Amino acid sequence: MAALKLKVPIRSTTGGRPAAACEITHEGVTAAATPAAGQPPVYAAESFPADSLQPGLLEPNVANHAAVSTAIRSALAQVQPRFKAVTVVVPDSAVRVFLLDFDTLPSKPEEALPVLRFRLRKSVPFDVEQAGISYQILSEGSSRLETQWKVLAAIIPGPVLEEYEAVVRMAGYEPGSVLPASLAALAAIDSQEAILVVNLSAQALSTSIVSGNDILLYRTVELPADPFGQQAEVQRSVAVAAAFFEDKLQVRPHRLLYSGTLSARDFAVMMDDAELAVGEVVPKPATGIASAFGHQSLAAVTGVLAGTN
Repeated sequence: MAALKLKVPIRSTTGGRPAAACEITHEGVTAAATPAAGQPPVYAAESFPADSLQPGLLEPNVANHAAVSTAIRSALAQVQPRFKAVTVVVPDSAVRVFLLDFDTLPSKPEEALPVLRFRLRKSVPFDVEQAGISYQILSEGSSRLETQWKVLAAIIPGPVLEEYEAVVRMAGYEPGSVLPASLAALAAIDSQEAILVVNLSAQALSTSIVSGNDILLYRTVELPADPFGQQAEVQRSVAVAAAFFEDKLQVRPHRLLYSGTLSARDFAVMMDDAELAVGEVVPKPATGIASAFGHQSLAAVTGVLAGTN
């Protein structure tokens, strides 16, 4: 990848990120794996009954453990991962992501994590001491007077993290890493230019601005249930992100990269903005699809596999 290098799995085993992934969404599971080093991924998808999963910061997220674990097992079996460890992609609604500035930050993770927990204590409505948390230093600048650290941090309630890990283990696999959907999708973008990125789920919209190895904006908003209110919130949130893009970079974004539950064409219709071209973060490939796909996005699982062996 020539662009963003994300290294912020909320939990990770030793040995690096697994070369297999499953994304758990409100509608079902999308899985991907590389058959061998250097080969393109194989993808599969499985749905589960409505209301089996209700993503959010409060537990329980998983209402039907058997249905979710069965879908995970079936989707992963179709892509035939080489190992039992997989990266688990969880909904944005279940995670909070922050861009933080620090004057100083300890270099050792065991010393930096307590600093992050203290900083986030008043920013999230759950116990930070029991939460899963990870971070990545995006940039470090210094002057004669001070050093400034820009940090990307992801945090998820401990009981919610345990739920997602439990259904993966029920399916016969080991959660080697855990990532929120939008951060996983950003790693699939191969570009050095600044880009406005949107990820849409049934419950939330995440807007990001990435520029090379930096993230200039990351914002997730919960969406109302009614379609008209949802469209209005999507248009408003994207307009806010576009205004931030223009203010920060002195140019209006002309392109938006999209991933989510709608097709890119339907999302463009929802946006109703002739000046903003909508493209897909990851278009569906002509080959390598092991099961029937609807509008499930491949962006998150593709981003997870970027750079794995």
